[in-house]
This record gives sequence, structure tokens and C-alpha cells, in this order.
Amino acid sequence: MKRVRRNLPDGLLALALAGVGLIGTAPAGRNQGIASVPAWAYVLVITAALAMAARRWAPIAALTVCAGAVSLYLLGGQPFGPILLSLVVAVYSVGAHRPLKQAAAAATCAFAAVLAGGLIGGGMSLDAVAPPLAWVAGPLAVGVTVRVGREQLVQNRRDEARRQADAERLRVAQEVHDVVGHGLAAINMQAEIALHLLAKQPHQAEAALTAISRTSRESLDELRATLGAVRRGDDFDDRSPAPGLARLPELVDRTRSVGVPVTVDLAGPLESLPAAIDLAAYRIVQESLTNVLRHAGTASASVSVACTSEDVTVSVSDTGRGGPAAVTPGHGLAGMRERVTALGGSLAAGPRPGGGFAVTAKLPVRR
Repeated sequence: MKRVRRNLPDGLLALALAGVGLIGTAPAGRNQGIASVPAWAYVLVITAALAMAARRWAPIAALTVCAGAVSLYLLGGQPFGPILLSLVVAVYSVGAHRPLKQAAAAATCAFAAVLAGGLIGGGMSLDAVAPPLAWVAGPLAVGVTVRVGREQLVQNRRDEARRQADAERLRVAQEVHDVVGHGLAAINMQAEIALHLLAKQPHQAEAALTAISRTSRESLDELRATLGAVRRGDDFDDRSPAPGLARLPELVDRTRSVGVPVTVDLAGPLESLPAAIDLAAYRIVQESLTNVLRHAGTASASVSVACTSEDVTVSVSDTGRGGPAAVTPGHGLAGMRERVTALGGSLAAGPRPGGGFAVTAKLPVRR
């Protein structure tokens, strides 16, 4: 059924060409001094037209049948007329649906057959070769142009799909980096604390091991939710809270549990932020606190989130070993910058003059 629907337009085109041929051949003959057209000539006109029903799925075969019919028609001394329309369609179809070399070879053979019929049966002279050539070369050029344009369109769609897939992979990589990086940094510090206290203060070491268990479970839950959303094409798993500023207390508590004091200052209406801005703000705080755990030692950290009607400003600073020295940006900072830039915001990160490191991001709010 699907193939019938696909070929129906070509069938209708073939019937239309046959109708035009039946109606227009006799008048064309009279204009050229041919009083009557025999029945066998109409058979060839209909044959050339009906061959166009196969012009898409068998264009070379359709051109062969059409060119043969036109050649026999002209060889019999019949008038130039609507039968040439079928030849035009056949040559165009070969150019539009077959590679250039195949199309050129088929069109050349068709031109030779038509020219032979015209020279022998139609009384054409060698000076009249240009008109038949135009009936073949013109449609072939148009068909090749259409095919090249169609192939370019398909290639552009493939390239766009590839770019979208690359962008999605990058987004997933950033999400996984943020989730796993923060969890492993917290677990690493908690493990070091547990090893240090295990021999002398086993009860406190037990608390550190409990914190490791809780942190790893939370990180796994968030990672599972992120990957589950990617598989389904959603934003986040409905079974777990969406990462956002609403989960900021959990993030801060996890950082405090490894001995890093963190102060939090929230200002403005944070509850109604767009999902993309809410997620980006959370990830910036998460990655910044991860860097504090990795690089700042036992420094203290401060988190500030201020929301206005126009933008959200997220700032995370610490009093660790950042200092004024140059800092080589890592994947975390690069990921934050890409995330902020994609949302039309700006990010500044670097050592603080009095020691430590600071990250400040400004995200525009489009409610």
C-alpha cells in the first residue's frame, strides 16, 4: 500500500503525458504538413508516456523504453510533437535519480537513438542537431542539479544531527562530571579523616565512614537520575528531586560533613527560577565547592546567591591556598564557563587578592 501511494504521482504523470500525446499529436502533424498520424504512432506515444510510471524506481529502464519509442516514432517519419515531453521527463528523471556517470551515459545513448531516428526518418540535416541535443542536455542538467541539491540537503541534516548528538554528549559529560566529581571529592576527604582517626578515635572514624556511605548513596542516586533522564530524553527522573537550588542545603551539609565550614547567603525570589537557570546555578555551586574540597585544604567557603527580576548572581569563594598566583583552569571551570555562556551569562573565576579563590557567575533570567 505504501509503495502504491509513493508511485501514484508518477502514474498520474504518465497518464497525463499519454493524454497530451493523444490530443496534441494530430495538430502537431498538421502544422508540419502531415495530414494523418497512423495508429502505430499513437501506440508509441502511449508507450513513451506510460514508461514514466517507472521513472523513479527504474529511471534508466524508463529512459530506454521512452528513447526507443521516440526513435521508432521519428524513424517512421512522424511529426515532432508531445512525445518529446515524455523524453524530457525521462532524461530529467535519470539525472535526478542516478549518479552523474550513469545518467550521462544513458542520456548520450538516448540522444544517439533519437538523433538517428530524426536523421533517417524525419529528414533532419546535420545542421539540425542542436534542437534534439537541447531536449536531452537541458533536462539532464536540471535533473543533476536537483539531485545534487537533494543530496546536499540530506548531508546538512546528517551534519546537524551529528552536531546535536555531540552537544548532547557534552551536556551529559558535564552533568556526570559535576555529580561524580563532587561526590568523589567529598568521599576522598571523608576517607582520609577516617584513616587518620581509625587507630586513636574509632568512634569518630565510624562517623566519617557513615558520611562516606551517605555521600556515595546520594551521588549514585543523582547519577542514576541524570542518566535515566538522558535515556528517556527528559530533563530529570521524576522519582528524585530535580537538581536545583532547592537542594542547596544538602550540598552544603555534605561539604560541611568533611570539616569545611560553609556559610550561605540567599537573597531574592529563588523559587520561580526557570529550570535551566536553576540547574546551572546549582551546578556552579556544586563544582565550586568540589574545587574547594580538592584544592583549598581546610579552608572555609562562602556561598552567595542573589536573584533579581533580571538576573541571578552566584558567587562562591574560599580562604584556602588560591592566593594571587596564576591558576590553570581545569575541566570543571571550562564546563562552568560553557554552561554559563550557553545561557547568555558571564563567569569570572580567579584568585582573591587576600588569598583564596572566587567564582562569580551572572545568569540572565527569562521568566
